[in-house]
Parts: sequence; structure tokens; C-alpha cells
Amino acid sequence: MQNELFKENYTYKDSVCNIISDTQQGINTAKESITRSYKELENYIQTHQLFLYTFDPIPIPDEPLVAKLMALAAQKATVGPMAAVAGVIADLAVSDMQKAGCKVAVVEDGGEISAISDRPIDVALAAGNEPLSKRFGFRLTEFPIGVATSSGRFSHAFSFGDAEAATVFCRDAGLADAAATAVGNVVKGEVDTGIEDGIKCGLNIPGVLGVLILYQGKIGTAGIIPQIIRIEP
Repeated sequence: MQNELFKENYTYKDSVCNIISDTQQGINTAKESITRSYKELENYIQTHQLFLYTFDPIPIPDEPLVAKLMALAAQKATVGPMAAVAGVIADLAVSDMQKAGCKVAVVEDGGEISAISDRPIDVALAAGNEPLSKRFGFRLTEFPIGVATSSGRFSHAFSFGDAEAATVFCRDAGLADAAATAVGNVVKGEVDTGIEDGIKCGLNIPGVLGVLILYQGKIGTAGIIPQIIRIEP
């Protein structure tokens, strides 16, 4: 019989996270990691304002680690480093949870998910008020995995595109986060062309495993996508 899972919501300033672990210590470790990463990033940005505002890749700093990983992911996806913030912070928290001995470590930060697990994990796809929002999702069985979604209509994050949802799957959430932004940016115009452009963009980013796009009520997929499951409302 598998052990009970511990779940907790955690908010740090504007960041709202959901944490799942097989130990209570894992939850505590994740909260400490999330807080530390955000504080390190805030301190870094005070003297590197371009890092916060640019929509383009920038030179990769040596430290802090959170800024370095964000810049690396952004460089691969050809976007600004802040496009990877939630995913990278989730990845760092999961890494710290693993070091603390967790077999299940899932951190969702603003919709971006980083996960390792010894059992399947189900996640729902959220796309605002769209009819399909939270009506289907994915059963994650291969780990580690990063899942990130960008939206031109329902997200608090900036997007140049119009997709209801551009979801990307990678081995880490930092790259998935940056790549989802890049994919979402190009989904616009005529529906079939928008989906085709988004898929092409995603699969051209090194490290992207799969892409799912929801645009004007139509879904397009390519690459390696986890099992799609129905979510009961």
C-alpha cells in the first residue's frame, strides 16, 4: 500500500503554489526552497533591472542559481528570462525535496508544474472560462517532468499570441515554462495556421518533448504527450 500524500497551498507575495509530497518534511522543504529562490531573485533584480523587463535572451549569470537557470531556459526558447521564473522555482523546490528523501515531489507554481513521483499524477488543464477548461487533463507517469501552459487570453503573464492554452512538456519545468511562452506568442490569426505555427515553434526548441495547443476551440498536439484524461467537473 502506498503512503498517504501530503498537500499544501503556499503563497509567497504574488506567487501561489501547490505542493504535494509523500512526507510532511518535503512540504516544509519546498516552502523554504520557494521562499529562498524568490528572495535571491529579488535581490539579483535590484542590480540587474534588464533581467526583469526584457523579452529577449540575456547573458547567463553565474549566480544566483535561480537566475542562471532562468537565463539558460530563456536562451533555448528565445524569450526573456522572466518567462521561466515559475518553472525554474518549481524545479529547484522539487530538487530540494528529492535531496530530503522524497519519493513524490510535485510543485505547481502559478500553473507551471515540476514533478517526480513513484506513482501516477493527474493534472488538469486550465484555460479560463473556456468550455474545455478543467474538463480534461493529463496522467503523468514518466518522471521527471515539467508541464507549463501559456495563454494569450486568460493568463496573468504577458503573451503576444491569442491561444486559449499552449501547453508544453519537457523534462524540467523551467524550459517548459519558457517554451510555452514562445509557443503561445506565435499562436494567432487563422486557427489551423496558428496551431501549426505553435507546434512548429515548440518542436524546434531543444528539450521540448511535446506540445498541445487549444486555440479557438480546436486542439492540436505533436510530439510526446502524456495520456489525456477526462476530468469530472
